[in-house]
Amino acid sequence: MEMDVGARLRFVRTRHGLSQRALAKRAGVTNSSISLIESNAVNPSVGALKRILDGIPIGLAEFFALEPEKPTQVFYAAEELVEIGKGAISYRQIGDSLFGRALQILKEHYAPGADTGRVPLAHEGEEGGIILSGRLEVTVDGERRILGPGDAYYFESRRPHRFRCVGPEPCELVSALTPPSF
Repeated sequence: MEMDVGARLRFVRTRHGLSQRALAKRAGVTNSSISLIESNAVNPSVGALKRILDGIPIGLAEFFALEPEKPTQVFYAAEELVEIGKGAISYRQIGDSLFGRALQILKEHYAPGADTGRVPLAHEGEEGGIILSGRLEVTVDGERRILGPGDAYYFESRRPHRFRCVGPEPCELVSALTPPSF
């Protein structure tokens, strides 16, 4: 079984109360380096990982020896969802840590015109979602659809994809990703 270094780093970083930016500054690397590692878009060399872990500080042996804590909480009130995105797109996650979890569930909110960016996203896994309100333009591998309340999507995440809120009202949806990639 392959180890999820990104989820492990995110777990350790948040457990020590550090933002990606703060850790990057401490470790002398770019903020995007931390983000790319945590999203498993890049696999760091041992030297690069050690330099980053020195910024926490935690040793390589302790980092790799960590065992995921099994979540015990089953039910979550709306105010207990954890905000992991800020700005025009809000991602509210069920649970504060995804370390050791195979599934990530998000309640997403897109302000009118909000967009995941011109460069399509692509990562391992699968994702799906159901639109609750508003209209969301979903583009997967160049195929584009505008989805409204009750409409849904589901695809392999390695296919290039992009999301954009269209129309004058915000878009709300619930999505799931496996493995967790935010």
